[in-house]
Amino acid sequence: MSMRAIGTWIGLGPSAEPALAVTRERLLRLAPSANPVIVAGIAERFDALAGEHAITTRLRICHFLAQAAHETDGFRTLEEYGGPTYFIRYEGRRDLGNTQAGDGLRYHGRGIFQLTGRTNYRRFGQLLGIDIEAEPERAKEPATSLRVAFAYWSERTINAAADADEVERVTRLINGGRNGLAERARYLAKAKQIWL
Repeated sequence: MSMRAIGTWIGLGPSAEPALAVTRERLLRLAPSANPVIVAGIAERFDALAGEHAITTRLRICHFLAQAAHETDGFRTLEEYGGPTYFIRYEGRRDLGNTQAGDGLRYHGRGIFQLTGRTNYRRFGQLLGIDIEAEPERAKEPATSLRVAFAYWSERTINAAADADEVERVTRLINGGRNGLAERARYLAKAKQIWL
């Protein structure tokens, strides 16, 4: 049951939004310069997928969205910036499963959490039943990207770090390091003001 449906069920009525619902309006409050297509894609399926992945508490939702906002440049892109000359840095990276010529360019960061590397494309494609290894461009489709992000979050058991409200630990689980930690923390503080 979606959070909107729960709100109606408990008597808030169809026009009232539950406090934790993820809507276009709330996402735009978090990231005012966001791409409307990306925001719509996230808002459309977020609540249903959040329920499937136990991302249903305020802290879990806020941490997820803060990380997503940072990784997508404020929900402006679902593809890593840089182009071919930048993506060459991933070429030959065995830790990412990039073992074939051209893998660095082919499997650069895409999606809400910037899925990177042939191994990740294969793994999450298999989990979702979508062959994004063969069709990596699909990883930046809003609906696919959202499903990948939830699967990524669940596989790395990030809920525990979110429950402890440890933004640095959540960041390491998403990004592998501390990249953009200050901005992620700012998005988190803002999310906590929106989702009460």
